[in-house]
Amino acid sequence: MSDLRQTAEALVAPGKGILAIDESFPSIKKRFDSIHVVSTEETRRAYRDLLITTQGIGECVSGMILFDETLRQSTAAGIPFAKALSDAGVITGIKVDQGAKDMFFLAGEKITEGLDGLRERLIEYRNLGARFAKWRAVITIGNGIPTRGCLNANASALARYAALCQEQGLVPIVEPEVLMDADNSIERCYEVTEATLRRLFQNLYEQRVVLEHLILKTNMVIAGKQCPQQTSVEEVAEMSVRCLYQSVPAAVAGIVFLSGGQKAELATAHLNAMNAMAMKHPWPLSFSYGRALQDPALKIWGGKPDNVPAAQKALHHRAKCNGFATLGKYTPAMEQQLAA
Repeated sequence: MSDLRQTAEALVAPGKGILAIDESFPSIKKRFDSIHVVSTEETRRAYRDLLITTQGIGECVSGMILFDETLRQSTAAGIPFAKALSDAGVITGIKVDQGAKDMFFLAGEKITEGLDGLRERLIEYRNLGARFAKWRAVITIGNGIPTRGCLNANASALARYAALCQEQGLVPIVEPEVLMDADNSIERCYEVTEATLRRLFQNLYEQRVVLEHLILKTNMVIAGKQCPQQTSVEEVAEMSVRCLYQSVPAAVAGIVFLSGGQKAELATAHLNAMNAMAMKHPWPLSFSYGRALQDPALKIWGGKPDNVPAAQKALHHRAKCNGFATLGKYTPAMEQQLAA
């Protein structure tokens, strides 16, 4: 249990956050399609090698979430990725869910699968070097949804997963993502996010999950992408923090936000505004970004080995900006200063 506490605290250490590089095969194919690179085992390995071996990445990234394939791969120098991360002072994590599938009687809603055989997979992942895990649930806002049935099913699965992780000595990251793709207002996002989190923590309590050894990964409270009324950085920060205060126990080790498709600089600004507030929050507020950290590096890389140094510089710059945002010390001027 002391190992779990130390790992959880290290993942949300001041000035650091988590880089998610756990895209499934279909998701990484979409990313590669955007830069006209064919997704193969070797191109995926080469791209993740770029991310993992970025010089100085441990200064602002505490952990990386890997995909099953990636955890079994090695750097170009033949060093297993988990060891390369450890050598860089970065904790290895693993995505363990097996994707969101349609719910049969609940049209437009998803349930995440992967509980069958999870205990055995967790044992294997720990032996391969993982020290924390992640499970994502998808909550969709729409006409009449989410339903109570969807919220209950996903909260139950997240809690069962979290209990199994702690049993096997891995810190669980629980990720109930309320999607921001619809035309809903920020007020509707608040309502759904609060209901989702309340249901989640009730289930975690019933499964006797130790909250001090758990990290919440959640969406920001934000208007849907198609909503004509978009809100300011300050309002997103205020609504997000208020929602957390209403629904997340203070015992939780830390909260990391997902970017949810936000542009890189906007995701950084939102996180910074939360940490720049006058009040001291009961939990560290950090980041667990995928696209918002990776996209600049991905576009620069373009599948060409000669572009690796420039791509790594872009990744380090983005991570460092977010590291300052966890302290409430990020400013837009840093975008130019750090990139120089």
